[in-house]
Amino acid sequence: MEHLSAERPDDNLKQIAESYLREFCERIASRSVGSEGNREATGFFAERMLSFSFQVECPEFDCMDWTQQGALLSISGNLVESLVSPYSLGGRFDAPLVVASSVAELEAVKADGCNLLLTGDLTREPLMPKSFTFYNPDEHKRVIRLLEKKKPLAIIAATSRNPEMAGAVYPFPLIEDGDFDIPSVYLTEEAGAELAKHAGKQVSLDIRAQRRSATGCNVIARIGRESGQRAVCFAHIDSKQGTPGALDNASGVTILLLLAELLKDYDGSLGVELVALNGEDYYNTPGEMLFLAQNKGRFDEILLGVNLDGVGFRDGDSAYSLYGCPDELTSLIRKVFSAHVGIVAGEPWVQGDHMLFVINQRPALAMTSAEVMRLMNEIVHTPRDRPEIVDSGKLVQAAQALNDLLRGIPA
Repeated sequence: MEHLSAERPDDNLKQIAESYLREFCERIASRSVGSEGNREATGFFAERMLSFSFQVECPEFDCMDWTQQGALLSISGNLVESLVSPYSLGGRFDAPLVVASSVAELEAVKADGCNLLLTGDLTREPLMPKSFTFYNPDEHKRVIRLLEKKKPLAIIAATSRNPEMAGAVYPFPLIEDGDFDIPSVYLTEEAGAELAKHAGKQVSLDIRAQRRSATGCNVIARIGRESGQRAVCFAHIDSKQGTPGALDNASGVTILLLLAELLKDYDGSLGVELVALNGEDYYNTPGEMLFLAQNKGRFDEILLGVNLDGVGFRDGDSAYSLYGCPDELTSLIRKVFSAHVGIVAGEPWVQGDHMLFVINQRPALAMTSAEVMRLMNEIVHTPRDRPEIVDSGKLVQAAQALNDLLRGIPA
């Protein structure tokens, strides 16, 4: 793969950005944590960073390689379309159907030895995984405890449309948790209403899914003098199964790679870390948890944390938002970005890895697309998240702006 040079026009930089997008979204089949494709992606990122004279570290974590081949759900010989819940165990379950649509009904239902259909209030939003530490409402914990107490053979969840909580995915998986051991599938609200009419009848459910032990890693690339102060730039490298993950988040990783080449001659006193985090789209965020553990007691060294996620949508501008930045740094960021047409101040958002900096009271900058809510509601986590919807020129622009910014931050 070609390297950038200062003499090349932006069109050549765009071509290189496009080659990175093809690598992550087309040549690599899937970047889900634990998969072979995920390991290929982190390996490619590490190799490129080494070629740009960065010091590279790849700390590993244990995880799960989960695969599935679909599910067969039938009643009275009629098939009902269903999808396997991410990370579900597999198995065949022939048992009577029982139904619960509220917490009160769940508390009363006798589900031991049955297939349990969940509907209504119980399935309005995804249940948070048991080990997800950043957000886990008590009501979700209560439902999970009840499900484990009731001991159904399997769970069938009929979920409704909920763009705010589940984005563009419909039906959405109610349960997405590798620490939850009751097998489960999900289906549309309409299919659930029809299935509920058969309560008490025998239901056959065959879930074809496997969990395997695996490993993954973050990739941390460093350049600059070791002054004890640093700027850290994140982009999560993993993706959901079933999506190419172009904007979520091959585009962010591409920006880091372009930025690395722009910084390959950097010898400033501010340390710079470019980090491919691995796990934002995985149920217990292992890469994020590993980064927190490795930086415990060291967050005061970070003068600025940057998160890149969803940048480069072909429609609209790129947008940035600031969190806890002191006045001098805020002024610098605004001055630098104002020199790059198409990068504008946007609305704050909290559903990203920049919150790792925020919760540790460090200044943070998040970059995404100005149309981020549209992306969440229509594209993210679906097969529509393809390289064709990414404007590679906006990725080059973001890398150039960050290069200007990092070189301008006084250590």
